[in-house]
Amino acid sequence: MSEHRKETRQRVFLKGRIVFNNASSSFDCLVRDMSSSGARLVMSEATTLPEAFDLYIPQKDRTYRATLRWRREDGIGVTFDEPARTGAGSASAPDPTSTEATLAMLLKRVSELETENAALRRLLASMAQAGGSVSAA
Repeated sequence: MSEHRKETRQRVFLKGRIVFNNASSSFDCLVRDMSSSGARLVMSEATTLPEAFDLYIPQKDRTYRATLRWRREDGIGVTFDEPARTGAGSASAPDPTSTEATLAMLLKRVSELETENAALRRLLASMAQAGGSVSAA
């Protein structure tokens, strides 16, 4: 397959969020390949996307304005239309409703991770006890 990109994409494994309809619609995706001019995204389900949308990557705290370029069964390709914005947006004041929603989402995720961490600690403790009783037998 011929290469149509202007620059090589780096393999990444980043969580992303596709946002459209004036931030009233969004869903998660996985960013697999990325360069400063575009990315390959993988989604868990087939969805209808607009031609243009925002791609937020929490780990980089960046939002990219993306244009859909191609779609295959295993994902989509996008190009970035403008330089990435940090966090909620540009130099203007961040939208308080967007900030509150992001904070609520982060707090929920932290709670989920704390619960998962506690369950894993219990599992490790029970495995250590089981391993100790097996070696003592």
